[in-house]
Amino acid sequence: MESADGANEPGLRLGCVAFNQDSTSLALGTRAGYQLFSLTLVEELDCVHKSDTPGIYIAERLFSSSLVVVVSSNEPQRMHIYHFRKGTEICSYSYPHRILSIKLNRQRLVVCLQESIYIHNIKDMKLLQTLFNTPSNPSGLCALSVSQSSSYLAYPGSATDGEVIVYDTNSMSSLTKIPAHDSPLAALAFSASATNLASASERGTVIRVFSVPEGQRLFEFRRGMKRYVSINCLCFSPDGHFLCASSNTETVHVFKLDPLGPSGGDGAATWTAYVGKMFSAASSYLPAQVSGVMSQDRAFATAHLLSTGQRNVCTLVPIQKLLRLLVATADGQLFIYDVDPQDGGECRLAHSHRLTGVDDLMDLEGSKVSAQVSPSYAETAALPASSVVAATLTGYSEDGGAKKGEVIPEHEFATGPVRLDDENEFPPIGSCHCGTGSGQR
Repeated sequence: MESADGANEPGLRLGCVAFNQDSTSLALGTRAGYQLFSLTLVEELDCVHKSDTPGIYIAERLFSSSLVVVVSSNEPQRMHIYHFRKGTEICSYSYPHRILSIKLNRQRLVVCLQESIYIHNIKDMKLLQTLFNTPSNPSGLCALSVSQSSSYLAYPGSATDGEVIVYDTNSMSSLTKIPAHDSPLAALAFSASATNLASASERGTVIRVFSVPEGQRLFEFRRGMKRYVSINCLCFSPDGHFLCASSNTETVHVFKLDPLGPSGGDGAATWTAYVGKMFSAASSYLPAQVSGVMSQDRAFATAHLLSTGQRNVCTLVPIQKLLRLLVATADGQLFIYDVDPQDGGECRLAHSHRLTGVDDLMDLEGSKVSAQVSPSYAETAALPASSVVAATLTGYSEDGGAKKGEVIPEHEFATGPVRLDDENEFPPIGSCHCGTGSGQR
């Protein structure tokens, strides 16, 4: 899931806010520490873990396991992996430059730097592959699928246009290159089944959905008439029927991916691909203006926020058997909306939560914190990088697949090599990954 950084918002000490892979948990990082919340109820939030590690600007939890990965502004080149229920650090890695983003699934852990990507095996944290000299990616934009049967990574293929590279992190090979947009990418998201990939560019007016791994355009949605809008986040619903998009405006859009064919399963996806191909073929015989309108659709549902101009993240997830739209904002609030899956329309605000307390909003003297707080991970990429860390592997005998002469991360296990594949770390696929309250945590 995406993270929102509130470092530029006056009066805040917020470093990041991010949903986990199945949107059952929310991670909040501040200058004072970080917290993990369970998202199983609408009316209340269950804080399952709280840490006083300061300056956290990346916090990623692996589904509903005890594994959490954090990066702080004090050590922006080092990734720490913790077992938070045991209160122990499993291992840590250092990289040659500032870490911009981290993505997790049950097979892989991906670390994105500005011009390189590191791919680890999450079971034992072995470095499997390093993608060097990737196009400059100052925001650390990438997406990692969460399907159990596949592990696809999407990242920008160009710094000047909207090309997307889809990479298979199981076979360690490039699957396809998608010319998604004319301008640079701003957001990427896989569906839960990893059969669809959504993208938006810096212009922010058009959102496109492509089939994976074919790269065939299936849907094209227009989120507004404004020429330039900053898309903050894209996210599919678990069943892949809906796609939400948030931006720096007050409106969050929900689009419906109507297959127009057999319901559910691979049949719907196949029919969707067929319809997409038919539209593409027909559009080649029509003027550009006509064919463009033909494949676009308006929002199925919308939700209106109370403020504009700040970063946020959104997700669609069933909570208490109803489809909900969740929006976490950079000023430390979580809004939960009801979505009507049949008729759409305006989403009703069901509940809102304040994620940060008074201590997070005030400095030590009791006044509002100024805008000069820890920079966002996108901004930090522009800062001068410190010297390259020496290539060492502590407590681990394998070379991680690095070639001779290449810089590999410094790797330290706190208590020796640990395999992270027991049932306590990775709940069974068929089980529910969410608790029902603090009593079960």
